Amino acid sequence: MTEQANDIETLIRNQIKENPVLLYMKGTPQFPQCGFSAKAIEVLTQIGRPFAFVNILENPEIRATLPKVANWPTFPQLWINGELMGGSDIILEMYQSGELKPLVEEHSPA
Repeated sequence: MTEQANDIETLIRNQIKENPVLLYMKGTPQFPQCGFSAKAIEVLTQIGRPFAFVNILENPEIRATLPKVANWPTFPQLWINGELMGGSDIILEMYQSGELKPLVEEHSPA
């Protein structure tokens, strides 16, 4: 692994550690750039707690490295308390089953 790849991996691990609720997405919450990211934002917005995001379209190194770190090939990726929850389908399922809201609320105080 190159030094730059190590730096990007360290950056990703720090982002995940420092942000209790973090969404890696295409675009921004105001302007999602794909339907899956839009769906994830819709769910998180309905929960109504603050969350961090990283626009992978502006960060090609993160976009290339995160799937290796996460062992998850697609975006968006929702991380809560350092743990990968999954992509938009899983986020939606967890929200509909009532699992996601208390998890986000626990790790993202109002």
